[in-house]
Amino acid sequence: MIIGTWIAMGILSVAIVLGLVRVVTAPDNATRAVVGDLVFFSAIGLLVLFGILYGSAAVVDAAMLAALLGILATIALARIITRGRR
Repeated sequence: MIIGTWIAMGILSVAIVLGLVRVVTAPDNATRAVVGDLVFFSAIGLLVLFGILYGSAAVVDAAMLAALLGILATIALARIITRGRR
């Protein structure tokens, strides 16, 4: 269980690093928004794994709240990029 958690943390860390590189090299705002969401939700995944590893319920609760706010931010950003068109 512990080894699997560390492997998952490593994979998410690599995803974050590659995502940050892609944010810098992205050609347009829509790509930056999608990769920004990838980085944000990968960081939430790291937070959840950290909470599981150390048995902290408060960390997992904070991650759930951050995920909810992240979804709302994604919707708002999509509306801004599309200028409110549906």
